[in-house]
Amino acid sequence: MKKLMIAVLCLLTLVACKQNSNNAAELALQQQRDSLTRIIEQKDNEIDDMMATMNDIQEGFRAINEAEQRVTIASNGEGVSEAESIRENMQFIQNQMQQNRELISKLRNQLRQSSVRADQLRRTLENLTQQLEEKDNQLRQLQAELEAKDVQIGELNQQVNTLSSNVSDLKEESTQKSQTITSQDKQLNTAWFVYGTKKELKEQRIIEDGKVLRSNFNRDYFTKIDIRIDKEIRLYSRSAKILTAHPQSSYTLLQDANKQYILRITNPQLFWSTSKYLVVLVK
Repeated sequence: MKKLMIAVLCLLTLVACKQNSNNAAELALQQQRDSLTRIIEQKDNEIDDMMATMNDIQEGFRAINEAEQRVTIASNGEGVSEAESIRENMQFIQNQMQQNRELISKLRNQLRQSSVRADQLRRTLENLTQQLEEKDNQLRQLQAELEAKDVQIGELNQQVNTLSSNVSDLKEESTQKSQTITSQDKQLNTAWFVYGTKKELKEQRIIEDGKVLRSNFNRDYFTKIDIRIDKEIRLYSRSAKILTAHPQSSYTLLQDANKQYILRITNPQLFWSTSKYLVVLVK
């Protein structure tokens, strides 16, 4: 009878341990899901803000086109009222162009600070900047046509010249910002990995007192990769254990014909979301 009671107690203990382990795993999975949900919501909000700015810019170009048509119509008439109408519409165009420059600058800042991948949005920004430059050329042509018809808009000459200078400055700034965005995008997609024996990792202070990457470890010992390109890492060992925290659903460990392990990253964004450093223990 005593042996039976001991066996029952052992069984209950094992069941309780397993239940606690399952609860811990479920909690970790839920925390991971919550983190991914927050990331997705942040990206959606950033995209909505940038789309709203782009819509404002396009609306500005539409208003400029309408004002240009009014200038053309007025220039076909004669008298003081037509000249005044031309001056008013040209002033409106100048103000709207300035507003579009400010909106494009705002979009550039949104893009620089955004966590969204920048390739497509950067091309959109370049197109909007090109539209602004083309509009400046159209205004030059319109001004020449007005002068040919002896329309008195001389007071706008300085503004047009200033606009041309501003567009040139904006184009140069756009080029510099694009280079910065490209550099930042490269940094965001850079990661580092290392594999080695326990002795090797200890010598580089990658493992110290049983902890990983907790001290001033040797970063030069790591290999730099582009997470968009490098999705397989050969470990050249029949024993491999990942020591850093990476979601298990984002990778697989496979063996080649020589029974040596290959780490295949199936979901790079998820894999590197927890750490840009990968440490693998091999024998």
